[in-house]
Order: sequence, then structure tokens, then C-alpha cells
Amino acid sequence: NHTRISEFLLVGFKSHAGSQVLLSVLFSSMYIVTVVGNVCMILIIRMDPNLHTPMYFFLENLSTLDICYSSVITPRAALAFFLGRRSISYTGCASQMFFFSLFGTTEAFFLAVMAYDRFTAICNPLLYQVIMSRRLCVLMVMGSYLSGCINCTIQTGFTFSLSFCGHREVNHFFCEVAAVIHASCSKTLVNELVMLAVCGTIIVGTALVVFISYGYIIITIIQMPSAESRHRAFSTCSSHMVTISLFFGTVFFMYAQPGAASSPSKSNTISIFYTIVIPMLNPFIYTLRNREVKGSLKKQLKR
Repeated sequence: NHTRISEFLLVGFKSHAGSQVLLSVLFSSMYIVTVVGNVCMILIIRMDPNLHTPMYFFLENLSTLDICYSSVITPRAALAFFLGRRSISYTGCASQMFFFSLFGTTEAFFLAVMAYDRFTAICNPLLYQVIMSRRLCVLMVMGSYLSGCINCTIQTGFTFSLSFCGHREVNHFFCEVAAVIHASCSKTLVNELVMLAVCGTIIVGTALVVFISYGYIIITIIQMPSAESRHRAFSTCSSHMVTISLFFGTVFFMYAQPGAASSPSKSNTISIFYTIVIPMLNPFIYTLRNREVKGSLKKQLKR
């Protein structure tokens, strides 16, 4: 028999009232920077016809995804810290987990798609426009979201089929999968294996696409005859390499190793990086390390 409770209590980052207010201010500030930075990135790309290419089409979609991804978690966490209300309804917790898993998984596929785009541009430049057609780009974005939907349905469905026996404390600041599993009084071995298998497959699979793509990219860049060509080619990839290193590094540590669900307390700080910090940094990484975006931004500011 499954016991259905009416709400959960999110107990991540327990501290005194002053620290809670500080956390609220910190989370709120980071969220504002995330939204403003990503909205600016979207506007820059849409307003400049020179940026209407597959690379920037994916980057625009990544910025939209980052806003959604951060919005699922950050505003509610900031409000909870400020008001001291740590409860979240059963339905609210399931919804937050669903959308967190959806956007997080989709981002992993987006980064793999963007790596393939750079591979095609640098290793097959003459066929780039033919291969990366508008139709294929749209299908890749849709496929990424579909993959996210499948994963979040599996994770949320398996997690909320567990019993909680009146125990409602979740050792996290949002309804993260492993933390909610750990709060259950049911046997969770199957859930942990499903999480490890599905998340591990997604993370390892998308990471392989990234590593193989960049392996070929690096070989191609090294073989370029002039230093200017090598520098130009590397500059189009460096920002993406920084993003994938941050994202896959933290996510692999969280979900692609055995025992990820057994120690949810260590995940609180790490989770901040891939749920809040990375979506906030992405616009700056792609702006500061991209001459085309910087040039477009200067033109828009002059206007």
C-alpha cells in the first residue's frame, strides 16, 4: 500500500535566519542575472541577421532553455529562504521534479547537438549549410525535448510510486530525484538502479558525442596550415568547451555514478552549479569569448 502525504519539507541548507536571508538575496540576484543575460542573448541573435545561422539558432534555444531551467527552481527556493516556509505540496514537488528533469536532460542533448554542429562546421565546412539545414536543426531541438520528456516521465513516475509513510523531509532545497528517493520508506534499490541506468546512459551517451566531435575538431584544427585559421576555428569552439566542461563535470558527479542517491546531503552545493550558476554564466561565456556576438552587441548598443 502506498501512503500519500500532502506535502514535503525541504530541509537543505539548514542555518539561522540571517543566513537564510543571505541565501535568498544570493539566489534572487543570480536568477535576475540569469534571466537578463539570457534574454539579452536571445535579442542579440534575433536582431542581427548575420547571426541567423545554425550555431546561433542552437544558442538561442539554449538561452531559452536556461531561463526555463533556472525558473523551475531558483525563484521558489529564494522565496522559501526569505519567508522560512520550507514546505512544498506533493503535486508541486512532482511538478518541480518533472520540469527539472525535462530541462536538465534537454540541456545535455542540446550541448551534444551543439558539439555536432561545431564538428560539421570545422571538419566539413563545404557541406555545412547542406548538412545543417533548417529542417535538421528544428528536428534536433525537438528530439532533445522529446528525450527530456521520456526521461522526466520515467524518473518522476518511478519516484512518486514509492511510499513515504508520513516521513516528508527531503534533504535538499528543491525536489531533486535522489533526495526524494532517499526520503521514502520503500525499498529504493530498483529506483536507484533505474536512475543510474537512465541518467548514466544519457550522460555518457551525450558526453561521448561531445568528446568524439571535439576529438575530430582538435585533429582538424591542428592540421590547419595557418595560425590564423587555427585561432579562428578554436575561438568558435572555446566557449562551448567551457560550458560542457562545467555542465557534464557536475552532472556526472551527481547522477552517473553508483551511490548517487545514498548521500543526498553532498549534492546541495553541487546542485547550485548546474541549476543556477551554469545558466547564469552561459550568456557571459558565449558573449565574452565570441567575436561575432561581441561585434553584434556593440552595433546594437550604438543604435
